Amino acid sequence: MPTRIYLLLCCAITAFNLFAQNPFPAPGPLYRDDAVPRIDIWLPADSLAILLAPGNEQSNYHWHATFTFDDGDQRDTVYNVGLRLRGNTSRMAEKKSFKVSFNTYEPGRQWNGVEKLNLNGEHNDPAVCRAKVCWDLLQQMGVPAPRANHVRLYINGEFKGLYVNVEHIDEEFVETRFGNKNGNLYKCLWPADLAYLGNNPNSYKFESGGRRAYDLRTNEETDDYTDLAQFIDVLNNTPISFLPCALEQVMNVETLLPAMAFDVLAGNWDGPFYNKNNFYLYHNQATGLFEFIPYDLDNTLGIDWLGQNWGTRNVYNWAHPNEPRPLFKRVLQVPEYRERFTYYLQLFLDNVFNEEVLFPYLEDIKQRIAPYAQADPYRPLDYGFTYADFETAFVDDLPFFHTDYGLQEYITTRRNTALSQLEATDVAPIITWVADNNPSAYQDIALSAQVVDNTTVTEVMWCYRLNGAGSDICIPMYDDGQHLDGEANDGRYGAELPAVNAVGVIEYYLTAGDNTGQQSRKPVCGFYELQISDVTLPVAINEVMAANSSTIADNFGEYDDWVELYNYSDVPVYLGGRYLSDNPTNPDKWAFPDIWIQAQEYLLVWTDDDAGQGPLHTDFKLDAAGEFIGIFDNAANDYALIDGFAFGPQATNHAIGRLPDGFGAVQVVSPTPGGPNMPITGVGELIDNQIDMLVFPNPFSEELWVRWPAAGTLQLVDVWGRVVGGGFQPVSEGLWRFSAEGLVDGIYLLVAQMGQGVAIRKVVLVRP
Repeated sequence: MPTRIYLLLCCAITAFNLFAQNPFPAPGPLYRDDAVPRIDIWLPADSLAILLAPGNEQSNYHWHATFTFDDGDQRDTVYNVGLRLRGNTSRMAEKKSFKVSFNTYEPGRQWNGVEKLNLNGEHNDPAVCRAKVCWDLLQQMGVPAPRANHVRLYINGEFKGLYVNVEHIDEEFVETRFGNKNGNLYKCLWPADLAYLGNNPNSYKFESGGRRAYDLRTNEETDDYTDLAQFIDVLNNTPISFLPCALEQVMNVETLLPAMAFDVLAGNWDGPFYNKNNFYLYHNQATGLFEFIPYDLDNTLGIDWLGQNWGTRNVYNWAHPNEPRPLFKRVLQVPEYRERFTYYLQLFLDNVFNEEVLFPYLEDIKQRIAPYAQADPYRPLDYGFTYADFETAFVDDLPFFHTDYGLQEYITTRRNTALSQLEATDVAPIITWVADNNPSAYQDIALSAQVVDNTTVTEVMWCYRLNGAGSDICIPMYDDGQHLDGEANDGRYGAELPAVNAVGVIEYYLTAGDNTGQQSRKPVCGFYELQISDVTLPVAINEVMAANSSTIADNFGEYDDWVELYNYSDVPVYLGGRYLSDNPTNPDKWAFPDIWIQAQEYLLVWTDDDAGQGPLHTDFKLDAAGEFIGIFDNAANDYALIDGFAFGPQATNHAIGRLPDGFGAVQVVSPTPGGPNMPITGVGELIDNQIDMLVFPNPFSEELWVRWPAAGTLQLVDVWGRVVGGGFQPVSEGLWRFSAEGLVDGIYLLVAQMGQGVAIRKVVLVRP
């Protein structure tokens, strides 16, 4: 197994993904690191000759081609793809970089979840790995960024050399990371300095080098730069004392600050903070905040074209000294941001950016790619790099204009000088990755957040109020593994509230304190808002298995992924005209057939991308790396979300679901397809359909009667799972009475147990 960089935020990511999209998806087969996959591209010889002909370097025409991917375990071929040159200076290099487009000639087509591949020749890097190392570092530092790996590229059977395969930043990228793709995505290239040019949005459409500095890559027809103009206005014109309050309403600062720390450690001078170049901004529609996304990281880790010593440059004065760089300079003028920036630098220097971690990791990369670097016929053509230069580049500098440092030499120099430059600081607790479970009126409310500190966090509180009324109520959040907070002591804190049984808005904020008396609040000012939605149908996504290999087979004997629906009402529900989708921006992805789901019935839908196998087989598959799944209403109701949630990476034959059924927060459960959900331990036999249990009346107002064997036990619990009321009183043999005195109207669960068996009924208390 290859050596891996220690993942600082692994536990935070796991817990966060119970409620939201995965900012750090797994590599999958396309970006695997334990092999160097082979990519073959075939196109007519005359097409290739025109593509590579002198004078055509700036052409973006896509030539028809065939694409084959072979990683040693699987081989796949895609026909009718587009191939063109890509990059900036690399277009003029002998070793070209290429873009493969799967959707140019077949709109909407994806392969392994992507529409395009960027195959970068890395012609100016003698080690052919600096960009790859940086993409890995960003993942470890908690900054959403592209995935990457090394590949061998062949065109028409000719070995073109060792390449870095970098994930393309587009609408699919932002949807994977942030759960939506409807926002504006800006590709920001030189001279994108984010300086204020006035309040006219069109002022930011200026061009340089034949393209816009802030190039809108989505929503091109609308071409509205209002959001960018407002963000730049806030960034530049808000007084420093008010900047945290204003900036955190328009930008995700908590991924910006680690990205700033990355730039100064990795020596990324060709990014936004020094060279006003190479970054993306995405206006995340789920949060209303701009997300910072790094881009193009080959000029890093000791590569220099400007005559600067990036290994010793002061970490706090990294930005260009004579030009506006508000995203770095103004942010670091805020004392709490400067302290957090310092905290991240120290954290990364201790855990990621050091010789103990990076040197073995670099040696692993070197051993894996060395045979292909040595055989690469194009690698020597631009600068005369020899294979000896490749080996030396991992350790020492080389006698070329731009190779002042070897990788190990740079890491040691940068680490030592950064440590000597760090300011002493006692940071207040940093609250990040705040996430809820998007509950409906009758579902429990779950909240989680990551809290880190350079000392010891002593308290995290969730303060809320319903519909803006009354005083704030504050409850503690826990990091004990018992409150949907991930593993105990992993820095992820969670808390739960019972269902409010009403539509409304919960306004809330979080506070945290540490053992030195430092306090923080998230958001800095104002409140988060959690919408408690109504449900158009009493149907829930009750259980999901995204990696089924042996749990249950479909009607063809295949172990496919599945989604379990549950009708938690006492009446049948018609599903025709509704939809199931793994993409909230494409809600009508798969239409339910004309079927009913009966009262308290469980219904399995096979998400196997094989609709020809039957009416309950969808035309999409679930992604075990994590994604969204939801039920949506019909067009007349604007495809309103009926129920749904996002989930993170799933282990084979593991399930997640709601506890209690239909209402509870999403959590890991024992797989029970077609039956009531059970905790991961203590699963009893499902006896719901084996014993006659009569419950009447339902709904009830004052008394609930149950006919149940005397050998069994009965309890009434609320949707929080708490036993309520005075208990069931025996009236005669097998007949039990329950008094509703002291209970509020709402939904309850009747839990009947006999031996190891459990039966569950939903009952409704409604007083006239």
